[in-house]
Amino acid sequence: MNEVSVTAHLERIGLPHPDRPDLDYLRRLHSRHLHAVPFENLSIHLGEDVPLNEDALFDKIVTRRRGGYCYELNGLLAALLRALGYQVSLLAVRVHGDNGFSPPFDHLALRVDLDEPWLVDVGFGRHSEFPLRLDYRDEQKDPGGVFRIEATPDGDLDVYRDGTPAYRIEQRPRELADFTIAHGFQRFSPTSHFTRSPFCTILTDDGMITLAGRKLITTTQDGVRTEETLEDDAQVLAAYRTHFGLTLARVPDHSQDV
Repeated sequence: MNEVSVTAHLERIGLPHPDRPDLDYLRRLHSRHLHAVPFENLSIHLGEDVPLNEDALFDKIVTRRRGGYCYELNGLLAALLRALGYQVSLLAVRVHGDNGFSPPFDHLALRVDLDEPWLVDVGFGRHSEFPLRLDYRDEQKDPGGVFRIEATPDGDLDVYRDGTPAYRIEQRPRELADFTIAHGFQRFSPTSHFTRSPFCTILTDDGMITLAGRKLITTTQDGVRTEETLEDDAQVLAAYRTHFGLTLARVPDHSQDV
């Protein structure tokens, strides 16, 4: 990523260039990214092809000012962090659900090594607002919850949020291309969570706002949830613009099914 691209990416997030690649700036960047760039799967429901490479991700997230999901958001963030002087590794993650852990490469997270190793993840939807220390085994309090990271007998790391397993991290460093097959599965498989219906979510100063199909959901930091069903396409498109900064030519497919 060249200097022009770095500047454009930082402007997208709303941050100046750092004086140095330190923890303070990493924390600011992590939080600002979650407040500026939505976690969304709209390309799938708009029929957009987004290859898993830096140029395509930059065009989508920075040039077209869209969001994305884990492979896209964390994949491009890794390139930005490296350009800023951080030491970054891409990590394959298995997400925990009702049936245990998902297959490998189901999620992409980042490890950033400073004086200590840090978990950076701006592509999980609801997670920590700030990086989590990977080598710390006690509770880590964050606006997004209380987190704990435990080592497994196999050398992986389990991440818990509020006492519930969130995901399992394989510590072997990966390349972005290693996630290509999983990226294709998430985009095209009828069993993928992302193909079922469109959604878009972003952090706010008071909590989180989500548009799931035509349902606009606001959740405050103290857990108060309100829902509003939008009546027509014009309201849906206006909600994307107003709450997420997204200008879409049309409503994503299958919104009526949510």
